[in-house]
Amino acid sequence: MNWDVWLVGLGGGAGAALRYLVDRAVSRAVGTGLPWGTFTVNVAGTLLLGLLVGAAGAAALPPRLWALLSVGLCGALTTYSTFSHEVLSLAREGRVPAAAGYAALTGGCALAALAAGAWAAGALL
Repeated sequence: MNWDVWLVGLGGGAGAALRYLVDRAVSRAVGTGLPWGTFTVNVAGTLLLGLLVGAAGAAALPPRLWALLSVGLCGALTTYSTFSHEVLSLAREGRVPAAAGYAALTGGCALAALAAGAWAAGALL
């Protein structure tokens, strides 16, 4: 039996549920004018992935834990498909500057979070 598949599935289930809960909480807190819930999960998920990448690079993360947390949890927590749909929806609503700004902000912040997480893990380990 391939335990990695089960670990990815377990992490994925947790990540999907966490994404749903965070998205709802953020949307309630700040409103739905822009998709801030998706922004939050994407940036937080890539920060976590950066920490995991940094830990894995320091040989501090066993392969099965990598499968559970990076592929499973982070893979389901972050969402490129929902992000893309929301950008397209904003553009179709005639909010092209908001769509472009949201896309640029999400991409930039996610990359910065990934780098910051990797750096932090490397510095701590």
